Amino acid sequence: MTRVRKAVFPVAGMGTRFLPATKASPKEMLPIVDKPLIQYAVEEAVAAGITDMIFVTGRSKRAIEDHFDKAYELESELEARGKTEMLEFVRNMIPRDINCIYIRQQEALGLGHAVLCAKPVIGDEPFAVILADDLLDGDTPVMKQMSDVYDYYRCSVLGVQDVPRADTRSYGIVDARKVADRLEQVNAIVEKPKPEEAPSTLAVVGRYILTPRIFEHLEKIKPGAGGEIQLTDGIASLLSEEQVLAHRYDGVRYDCGSKLGYLQATVVFGQRHPEVGGDFTAYLNKNRET
Repeated sequence: MTRVRKAVFPVAGMGTRFLPATKASPKEMLPIVDKPLIQYAVEEAVAAGITDMIFVTGRSKRAIEDHFDKAYELESELEARGKTEMLEFVRNMIPRDINCIYIRQQEALGLGHAVLCAKPVIGDEPFAVILADDLLDGDTPVMKQMSDVYDYYRCSVLGVQDVPRADTRSYGIVDARKVADRLEQVNAIVEKPKPEEAPSTLAVVGRYILTPRIFEHLEKIKPGAGGEIQLTDGIASLLSEEQVLAHRYDGVRYDCGSKLGYLQATVVFGQRHPEVGGDFTAYLNKNRET
């Protein structure tokens, strides 16, 4: 039985909502306290048993590759200064058996196209898609929750949550019916519908497990919203031949592609940080009182 052991990270986007910070640095390298968003995403994948991390990159994204590469100069400097704890942290950011694979997306043609770029590496296996700027915080990592659903049902799984109807124009929205606790059968999916046209308020949020059949559908669909190849349209086509489930994940989502969501995540993760959490919480409480 093939398990989900590969994950695609589409990281070629421009990050325009965070300009000028993202003019020369990838949005996925924005830190939440002391770890970049992309590392949180990879750690979530590792917790789900995924071993092959496939980054679909673009120009100016070299920092992501460097982040997960061996840093000889840094390690030598830390060793010379006797900073053993920091050295071990740098050397062991991800387990040694994890494979990092980088694919260049030549043109920004949409999320569906980014996923399609990974086809030669995925082959005939199920795989995850993780959008790093959706930081999902759960007691059980969300991708682990979804991989457990896949292991049982053996079909594509979408991570979903309810959103205000006014916000449906920002998401892929599903029409679904409940089949189990936190689990729904997807009947239809539409990309960024107007609130008055949305079939529900159940939105897909940056986490997918897909069967390899998705590639055939992505290769056939025409450009959709924004003139891009939409992953949502590929999933809608996949529904004609395969079951797709929507998993209402157990956890909290921080939209770190937006300034407000990024700040919210920084506060929450800052308060629980083992080094500065106590002092930071005291600082926040002191300022609330004044």
